[in-house]
Amino acid sequence: MTSLSLTFFTASPRVLSFPLFSSFSSSLNVNLPPPSSLSFRSGAGRFASFKVEEMSKMLQDVESAQKTIFAASAAQDERKKSLSIGEVNHSRAFLDARTEQELLSGISKEVKAGRLPSNLAALMEELYHNYKNAVFSSGKPGADELVLSNMAVTFDRVLLDMEELFQFQPYHKALREPFDYYMLGQNYIRPLIDFSNSYAGNISLFYEMEQKLQQGHNIILISNHQTEADPAIIALLLESANSHIAENLNYVAGDRVLTDPLCKPFSMGRNLICVYSKKHMFDAPELIEMKRKANTRSLKELALLLRGGSQIVWIAPIGERRAVSFCGAGLSVAREISFSDIASAFENPEEAKEAYSRVLYDSVTEQYNVLKSAINGKQGLDASIPSVSLSQPWN
Repeated sequence: MTSLSLTFFTASPRVLSFPLFSSFSSSLNVNLPPPSSLSFRSGAGRFASFKVEEMSKMLQDVESAQKTIFAASAAQDERKKSLSIGEVNHSRAFLDARTEQELLSGISKEVKAGRLPSNLAALMEELYHNYKNAVFSSGKPGADELVLSNMAVTFDRVLLDMEELFQFQPYHKALREPFDYYMLGQNYIRPLIDFSNSYAGNISLFYEMEQKLQQGHNIILISNHQTEADPAIIALLLESANSHIAENLNYVAGDRVLTDPLCKPFSMGRNLICVYSKKHMFDAPELIEMKRKANTRSLKELALLLRGGSQIVWIAPIGERRAVSFCGAGLSVAREISFSDIASAFENPEEAKEAYSRVLYDSVTEQYNVLKSAINGKQGLDASIPSVSLSQPWN
């Protein structure tokens, strides 16, 4: 079960809270944590959830950041060329598979050929069976062909990365060619969502968000987060009504989704600001300084993106165990919450930020509970309340 909570800032000091709820995640087993607050705003004001000094540093040395962006762009072009070359000599062991037996035996063949490590091969086989069970539980016709097709392409991309290791830059633009990694994620996760038992709250506010982006405002979403499937869930629930948000979200990504061989192909299809989380900053003492410098570069990349305007950024600090299942999902966005209105009651800036976070948390919790009642409680659209109007825009 996945629960995300989001809020956004625009150029004026305004905030909307936005939770996402789903009963599935991406590759092993999951426990649902309570929703966390999230906030977003444009480059004009302060982030209530961040230290002022951190934002100040992020906005410094923009000229240097711009040089870094240009270098990263050139590096990405080179990586695209490298991927194109890699496609030519790439093994087709998985793409040529026509049956489940051929696909799974292909894993063993690639291990013997030295192109796959045995521990990764075991995880791939486990993932195949988990994914198959989840998709089959949906009762959809043609599930066997769908599983074979999606898993063959996924394994093919994992194998290509073993042959031609992909390295993420501080800012990674979604790779849509020569292979469309974005659609890889969409096609893989789509069969796991029970759209008949999925809901969007206050869909009109998502249209408002798109209008703000078109006007040049930045939107930053701060959310709790459980699994690597969260970006795909957001995109799938928004693709029919709000495709611009679905395809243009920038995600702040921790090192797990950038290094895990089974996660990387899906990460390659998203716009990413790549960071090392504080949770794992000190795991390897010899890498601490490298991680700090990398995070500084990423913050500069983010600053430059915001300076350009019309950017939407998703920040999610929480992670949980992974699982695969077929189930409903939901997301909702609330009316704006003004930081200045809340802060005006406090002289101490720290107390103001704490109060602001509590208000966001309460808003997110309210929306989350509505989604939970609709999906897990089987109340459907009747779970709507005056502040959260549920709908199914994909129908």
